[in-house]
Amino acid sequence: THWKHGGLVGVMGYGGGVIGRYSDLADEFPAVAEFHTHRVNQPSAWFYTSDALRTLCDIWDRHGSGLTNMHGSTGDIVFLGSTTEAIEPLFADLTKAGWDLGGSGSNMRTPSCCVGPARCEWACYDTLHACYNITQHFQDELHRPFFPYKYKFKFAGCPNDCVASIARSDCSVIGVWKDDIQVNQANVAEYAKNGTDIQAEACDLCPTRCMAWDGKTLDIDNSNCVKCMHCINLMPKALKPGKERGATILIGSKAPIVGGALLSSVFVPFLEMDPESDYEDLKELTEAIWDLWGEHGKARERTGEFIQRVGLSNFLEEIGLDPVPEMVMHPRTNPYIFFDDEIFEDAE
Repeated sequence: THWKHGGLVGVMGYGGGVIGRYSDLADEFPAVAEFHTHRVNQPSAWFYTSDALRTLCDIWDRHGSGLTNMHGSTGDIVFLGSTTEAIEPLFADLTKAGWDLGGSGSNMRTPSCCVGPARCEWACYDTLHACYNITQHFQDELHRPFFPYKYKFKFAGCPNDCVASIARSDCSVIGVWKDDIQVNQANVAEYAKNGTDIQAEACDLCPTRCMAWDGKTLDIDNSNCVKCMHCINLMPKALKPGKERGATILIGSKAPIVGGALLSSVFVPFLEMDPESDYEDLKELTEAIWDLWGEHGKARERTGEFIQRVGLSNFLEEIGLDPVPEMVMHPRTNPYIFFDDEIFEDAE
């Protein structure tokens, strides 16, 4: 059937979490005259017990169509199809069972994360803990829309980025390491013995050509390593991320809706993601971005589009973040350079 925009529906006290769906062929299809969508906040990394899944399905069978989407592109559990009168009873049963609605509309969307250290040896920080912490800390921003448009967090434990954060989230938190790749030379030799062409498959495909193989020893110029994970994925028993681990914070990606698609770009090259710190640096950066974007962003303008419009230098100055070389995406193409007077004053 065709859908029309029928205004806002939701639960008392929340501005998001329920998306109104009304059929414009209600006379022909009365059973789906109202067919609202509910987003339910998923557990970190989508870990469920069978009892939890049965509870969710039983609640949805009582109040809705029984159709589900596990999961939406943002990460939520999606319940497809309820009437307006079922919204509040459904929400009451969900909260009684320990569940909550996710985000929709111009708010912080439900954060999501990869499986992280629960099952992945490459995780450079605890994605599950960080995702849960940020979700709980920003409950008001999650449930009560007041942004120019949506804002997404995605937490990836390593540069493999299994949640596609660099393409789909306004704030990508991607695990990375600062020190050298850990190398087990004996296992490297074993890969070579078993048929891996290390020169062709690792060294020649390294994006910065920072690796050298002489037939016996694999040397890595870690100062030129861009943490692409290719060599580690190729030889997981021989190579693994360094020991000094944290995350890179990237800002501004989005799918093509109003403007074209954007990939997020580096804002903080390395941030320690220690749970003991309560992720205060990440929260401080986030609130500074929200204050500026919320005040000056246009309707339906994502953070990346806002940065493009006002300019990165202006954006950084307003949020109080110093520019660093890692923010440079490509060499400049504009031959005209203008320096602030304060630069010359500092030089004197």
